[in-house]
Order: sequence, then C-alpha cells, then structure tokens
Amino acid sequence: MSRKGRRYDPARSAAFKVLRAVTGNGAYANLELARRRASLDAQDAAFTTELVSGTCRALGSYDRVLVAASGRELRTLQPAVVDVLRLGTHQLLGMRVPAHAAISTTVDLAALEVGERLVGLVNAIMHKVAAHDWLGWLEILGAKEDNLGRIALANHHPRWIAEAFLDVLPLPELIDTFAANNVPAKPTLVVRPGLAEVAELGGEPARYSPFGAYADGDPALVAAVREGRAGVQDEGSQLVALALARVEAPAGSWLDLCAGPGGKTAILAGLAAEQGDRLVAAERHPHRAELVAANIRAYPEEIRPLVIAADSTKPPWAAGSFSRVLADVPCTGLGALRRRPESRWRHQVGDVAELNLLQRQLIDSAIESVQPGGVVAYVTCSPHAAETVEIVAGVADRVEVLRAADYLPEVPAAASGEFVQLWPHRHGTDAMFLAMLRRR
Repeated sequence: MSRKGRRYDPARSAAFKVLRAVTGNGAYANLELARRRASLDAQDAAFTTELVSGTCRALGSYDRVLVAASGRELRTLQPAVVDVLRLGTHQLLGMRVPAHAAISTTVDLAALEVGERLVGLVNAIMHKVAAHDWLGWLEILGAKEDNLGRIALANHHPRWIAEAFLDVLPLPELIDTFAANNVPAKPTLVVRPGLAEVAELGGEPARYSPFGAYADGDPALVAAVREGRAGVQDEGSQLVALALARVEAPAGSWLDLCAGPGGKTAILAGLAAEQGDRLVAAERHPHRAELVAANIRAYPEEIRPLVIAADSTKPPWAAGSFSRVLADVPCTGLGALRRRPESRWRHQVGDVAELNLLQRQLIDSAIESVQPGGVVAYVTCSPHAAETVEIVAGVADRVEVLRAADYLPEVPAAASGEFVQLWPHRHGTDAMFLAMLRRR
C-alpha cells in the first residue's frame, strides 16, 4: 500500500509513464516500452505491454468514448488525467480485467501519479465508461456515422485513413487490412547477404524473402544479430531491396538515397558486392548516418558501403553517377501501423501534402542521380495514392515504368498495375509500395 491507502501497481505505473511519453513528448511506444519493461518481472512486463499497445492502438476511439462518458471535451482535462482515463478505458473495453478492478486501480493510479483531488472525477468517469462494453459504445458512437465511419471506428482507425485505403482496396479487404493492423507484427530477422545463412537465425524461414526468418524471442540472443551479420527487418523491406538487385541495369555504383537507419542498406551492400559493384549510403541526419554505419559494420572494409551525411535533395555527387538508386522516401508510415500503433492517431491528413513536396524532390534527385538506362526503385511504407502513384505520375515523362511485380515473382497478389503493393492481410508484411523506373 502507498500513501492514503492507495495501492501502487508497478505494471500500471510503468504503462502510465510510457503513455505520457508517447502523448506528451512524441516518443515511440515500442522504444519506451522496452526501456520500462527492463525493471519489471515477466508477468508485469507482459501486462504493461498489452495495456500500452492496446491503448495506443485504440486511442482515438477511446477518446470518443471518454468525451461521451464525461460530457466534456478532453482538452478541458489535464493531459495526465486523460492518459490515466485512457488506460482505464482499455482495461474496461479491451482487456479481461474485471470492471471493479479496472476502476479501482485506475482511481489509485490517478491518486498516486496525478493527485488525490482528481480521484472523484476519475471514479465518476470510469463508472460511466463501464456502463457499456465496447460493442455497446460502438453502437452509441456509430449511430450517426455512415458505413465507412462505423468501419473506421470499429477497427480503431481515423476516418481519413479509411478513405485513403478505400481508394486502393475493395471494401472487404479494407476491413481485413485494418484487422491485420491491429495484430502486432511477428518479429522478422534478416541476414546480411554473404555474411550469414538463414539457418543461423532459428525460427521459420520467411515465406518470400530468401534472407528472412520469423523468430520469436529476443533478437539479441541470436549470435548473428549480435555480431552485425544479421538484423531485424520487416519482410516487405527485404523484398523491395531484393527487387532492385534483380533488375537489369548497367554496371556501376549503387546509391541508397535516404539510407537511415540502414536496414535496406545492409541488404543492398551484400547484393551489390555479389555483382561486383559498390554501394553509397546517403543520410541527411548525422545521428541516423551513424545508425547506418552500425548496421553495415560486419561487412569487410573492401565492400563496405560508403556512408555520407548528405541532403539528397541537394546531392554532393554528380548527375548520372549511379547505376541503381533506392529512393525509400520519408512518408506517413501508414503501411506500418501494426508496428507503431500510436502513429495512426499522430498523423493528420494535412501531413500528406507536407510530405509530398519532399517526396517529389527526392524522386527528382533519384532520377538525376542515375545514369541513362539505370534504374530507380521508388519505395514508401505507405499505400496512400498521394505518396505513391501520384508521385510517380509526376516523373512519367522522364522514365520508363517497369512492371515491378516481374522482379518479385514469388510474391502472389503483389501487382497493382505496374507497381507492387504489399499488404499485411495478404502478405504478412508492412504495406510497402514499390515502383521500378528506368531513366530514359
């Protein structure tokens, strides 16, 4: 017991601190969780993970519940109180925590972490939330929504994301991919080509990538990972790098235009070396360039990529310097919502337009950087048409658009016109987009 008879719960306290970092400071939930879990026993760590991940995943939906239950806008409450209420709401509506336990522990958490004077308010709101289960709240909140709005709410996605996905998916698959986004991604390991074998990774070999394996447990326990001969990377990211290596292109240096943190760089380094070529990895931010260097540290010096801190919109290299260019551009990350559950609520529809300017600059730079006859792989971890096909359409007069699916023949149902679009519900990968462009 703690002050005034309040019960201290290490798991819920850790969850509160993680959520405060996420909502208050823009932290990534997975990184904060990893830091906080280290001081918890296994049972508390598992509870904290589910509490934080589930709350982040459904945060926007729970906020609507809390507005309806409290009769007030959440901006009228202290941010810390809102986070306590969010955690309590997930216990009531998304976990198998008995209502009396969810309410009492949430009240204790509010008293210990925010202040005793707020106990009455938190207790009252939690009892109102507990008046209905999630399906009951869904019926209440969805009464004034159209069909798409109800689908978005039921699956804990903002409506603008539902609208964007519906542009590129039929409605039944929209529901399927939203469901897949709400299941944590299975850990996937990847070898550095030429440095390790998939058998060293343990687990189950990946379905499509010749470099990957699905492996539960701590990656740091795998010797190849500790030694830098392997790493952790979604299978979709592995596949788009492989496609660039498979396309016919002139001999010459390769370029990773936006290399940080270096996962794709580490694959391309080995594949370029196999073809007798060398890779240059450019990253605008010096601290991310250091991450790139760390990811490729196991390669021998004679084939290790050159890592430079450079703004690829204003490249320090001459035009036409490279035979192949990977342009894995900054994007909204809507294809990786299962990995970063909080990101669906962090982005707004206006963010897409802001990113489009940078995406157009980078694809222009990629085309200028490749020699005539060379190939650019334009990649995003987003299926949003404004970040994918619309960007490519802007350079169509300067390139030949290759049929990208021809370079990943082992991946079924990946073709989207001339492009590749991977999906979590179809392929078990992030929703990676790939366009293959040969400079005229």
